[in-house]
Amino acid sequence: MSVEYREEAWEVIRQVNQVILGKEKEVKEVMLAFLANGHVLLEDIPGVGKTTLAIAFSRAMELQYKRVQFTPDVMPSDLTGFSVYRRDEEKFVYQPGSVFCNLLLADEINRTSPKTQSALLEVMEERKCTVEGITREVPRPFLVIATQNPAGAVGTQYLPEAQVDRFMVAMTLGYPDFESELAMAMSVGKTERPDRIRPVLDGIALRKMQDGIHDVCIREEVYRYLLRLVTDTREHPHIERGAGPRATVALVKMAKAAAWLDGRNYVTPGDIREQFPYVVSHRLLLNAAARMEGLTKSRIVAALLEQTPKPPMGEKG
Repeated sequence: MSVEYREEAWEVIRQVNQVILGKEKEVKEVMLAFLANGHVLLEDIPGVGKTTLAIAFSRAMELQYKRVQFTPDVMPSDLTGFSVYRRDEEKFVYQPGSVFCNLLLADEINRTSPKTQSALLEVMEERKCTVEGITREVPRPFLVIATQNPAGAVGTQYLPEAQVDRFMVAMTLGYPDFESELAMAMSVGKTERPDRIRPVLDGIALRKMQDGIHDVCIREEVYRYLLRLVTDTREHPHIERGAGPRATVALVKMAKAAAWLDGRNYVTPGDIREQFPYVVSHRLLLNAAARMEGLTKSRIVAALLEQTPKPPMGEKG
């Protein structure tokens, strides 16, 4: 890939950082997920900028953007589309649903029914949806940013494990720090923050960038290190269900995207370590012993990174 595309990727990050203040690490992680052609899950309380984040990325990359506010009465057909009878044409005509876009914000996804949640499964994995026996492809690129309220919040229910596994990475934005929130308050004016975003690239360029990350090489010993980290989650005494093979594939893609964005054509153990928590944590199910001891996923993941020997690589190793 040319340097031009890499510089454009960094410019997208800079544009989004103008409106999402104090969250540089999280913004970069979302960009890496998009480069890896993956979906992002955000678990947060309302009002910390999740919607603004999605709008900012859609404008910086000139992506067709749609937002669905999930409530208990949202139906699967609202997402996938449906057919209506046109009397003037004397036939049923298909009306596309919300998934026919480049960037879909699935807001508060854990407030709707499991039936509606599962309607996203096929399109997230295969970039296709089947309605009335006919399979239709959604536009490319197709990316999902889904938000969910913290578990146990009023009106929420857990996402099915099969759907959680479809998200390449998961993270929490959290509250901004004092200085960032002060800058946000002082910048309030007639112009909405996302309106300040300047388009940097388009969907065609993003697809070329997504193809470009696969030119990044990984040495066998780094592959083995990556796989040891994933398989160790399946044998940990405090984990009831560890990460599956889909996590392995996601970690490979995210590590390649991180190396590409840093200007390297090879992955280091440092890339693996940096992406491991984002890729794996939401896929883990802790057992009763972990809950009794007050252990969290982040503590267990940190311990796995500490105890798993890494191959020497030099730079960022």
